[in-house]
Amino acid sequence: MKQYFGFIALGALSLAAVGWLILGQPQPAPGPVAQRTETRPSPNSSTKTETSESGFDFYVLSLSWSPAFCASDAGRNSHQQCGADRKFGFVVHGLWPQNAQGYPEFCGADKLERVPDNLGRSMFDIMPSMWLIGHQWRKHGSCSGLTQKQYFDKTRHAYDRIKLPADISTGDQSNRLSADAIETAFVNANPGMTKGGIAISCDGPRLEEVRICLSKGLSFRDCPEVDRQGCRSNVAEIIPIR
Repeated sequence: MKQYFGFIALGALSLAAVGWLILGQPQPAPGPVAQRTETRPSPNSSTKTETSESGFDFYVLSLSWSPAFCASDAGRNSHQQCGADRKFGFVVHGLWPQNAQGYPEFCGADKLERVPDNLGRSMFDIMPSMWLIGHQWRKHGSCSGLTQKQYFDKTRHAYDRIKLPADISTGDQSNRLSADAIETAFVNANPGMTKGGIAISCDGPRLEEVRICLSKGLSFRDCPEVDRQGCRSNVAEIIPIR
């Protein structure tokens, strides 16, 4: 019996020794617990923070001869552009994304999206109508891949890119020129522009618009389809600025 209890005591001592070896060793510190992160856009952040001009080939900058518009039925109701104290010559009708054939339009989800008043009015020196500005954004700007501010900044850069021929743009008296002569005046004033990259639009016998094709980087370029659709009138009346 004593021998039996000896074996029990020896076993207990062995277990105690093993326990001391295990518990007595320093334990590694617990590693960092992996955190699950979820990234969400700020409710106020723009979904278009970078320029992403895609889905079209180039731009058409359309310059409207404001006196001709103001003489039309639509112009008579546009007090912002055609009021008694509003004496504009060429103004920006729009900067239009264009493809080699056809063009995209009304690409925004909100077909009634408005342009903030402060942004629109900052363009009044070259686009003198909130209705015009809002319509151009919804129909054309929404297809540019740009934010509203980026689009209107680009519109201004495109306008500043063009040198207006003085003998036409001063508008101090009535003038009659062929569509070809008007194109020639613009080409001569703008090195790099060719007649294959500009088109004249006529409203009956009157000069209505000049449309100039520009790359996405705003370099002059040819645009056969736009050019083919241009006015070929032998005599286009350029109404004076009144």
